[in-house]
Amino acid sequence: MASLSKPGTPRFDVDVFQNEYLAQGSREVNAIVTVTATGGGTSGGRPLGAAAGTDAAVVLVIDCSGSMEHPNTKMRHAREATAAAIDTLRDGVAFAVVAGTHEAVDVFPGNGRLAVVDQYTRGHAKEALRRLKPSGGTAIGTWISKARQLFDSRPQASIRHAVLLTDGRNEHEKPADLQRALDAATGAFTADCRGVGTDWDVAELRKISSALLGTVDIVAEPSGLAEAFRAMMADAMDKQVADVALRVWTPANAQVKFVKQVAPAVEDLTARRAAAGPRAGDYPTGSWGDESRDYHVCVEVPAAAVGNEMLAARVSLVLPQPDGTAEVLGQGLVRAVWTDDLASSTRINSQVAHYTGQAELAESIRDGMEAHRAGDLDRATAKLGAAVRLAHAGGNEGTLKLLQKVVDVVDAREGTVRFRKNVSEADSMTLETRSTKTVRVKK
Repeated sequence: MASLSKPGTPRFDVDVFQNEYLAQGSREVNAIVTVTATGGGTSGGRPLGAAAGTDAAVVLVIDCSGSMEHPNTKMRHAREATAAAIDTLRDGVAFAVVAGTHEAVDVFPGNGRLAVVDQYTRGHAKEALRRLKPSGGTAIGTWISKARQLFDSRPQASIRHAVLLTDGRNEHEKPADLQRALDAATGAFTADCRGVGTDWDVAELRKISSALLGTVDIVAEPSGLAEAFRAMMADAMDKQVADVALRVWTPANAQVKFVKQVAPAVEDLTARRAAAGPRAGDYPTGSWGDESRDYHVCVEVPAAAVGNEMLAARVSLVLPQPDGTAEVLGQGLVRAVWTDDLASSTRINSQVAHYTGQAELAESIRDGMEAHRAGDLDRATAKLGAAVRLAHAGGNEGTLKLLQKVVDVVDAREGTVRFRKNVSEADSMTLETRSTKTVRVKK
């Protein structure tokens, strides 16, 4: 364990779990890196919106397209949920509300800038919400661009977080338009995305939340929106430090094969590597409060003879500084030791084994649901059967319960299942949306 945090920032502890012993000729080193931040949102630090609330900004992006009037209670619940989110914001936080259709309009404060939360701006924002009416189409790229412009008007805000709600697909702009907006917004702010009802596209919204280092979830019934918005804002209020990166350094002739967040949800960060000096790369992790996350780091090293050992990787948590340097918040080491002891070299670390199974679980669910939509029932059954087996073996009771709404489980241990008849679209989308959520390995 190593923590190098300075006073005034959360304490970051880094723990590395691995079996460092490799058989002669073996080259792949796997480790689970657990990062724990304390002293932030709830432990006496300075969370988002506390004493220095003006260092934080929130933009609430609400779908106001024509489909939001079906049923006619959907828009009302969206307005109430946005009001609940505004009430959850702490005084001093900068904020704005955007109405999204085939265009994006900042309905509050409405001048291309952000207002600062106090009792008066809360009231005026809620008055603006009451005037929202559903009409027009859906062009999510314009919503993201508007949010970025609003955040850019507040350069002093170190923590920038958006909430994006939609009930439909991105039908009124080209995919390339959305991609350009995401490319421009990546690194500028984080965003939690929520889909209400069942007419939106899971893959599309996951793409957005992944690019913006946020979360994605379904709110099947509009009546659940207020609770969902309160929860998102409460989590956002706990954030204290943004733009933290996981820096992985490897020695000469070694290379990183992949870096994945594996808890609390699976997120592949490999393609998001940014060069950080000789043989080092940074992988973005977003904003942190009081929380713990696990990362799977896989490194390929040169093969060596029995008895040799080496540092396979140095994993650090770093925070960029205005002068171009980076503050090291915590650090851990990944080692490789070659041995001819079969018992040592073939033992799989329990943390690595657990999260490898969790990643396979998410992939099996995704493949199974894609096969089901394509009409390939045999493949869908096989994949979801594998998912049931992995969820059972990994103790992921939450995912197992979601699977049981889609398939009848004959034998969980073996993964024997049958597709249920008349599965609701909400249950199918809930399974697919929450497929990447994982459970921590039991210590």
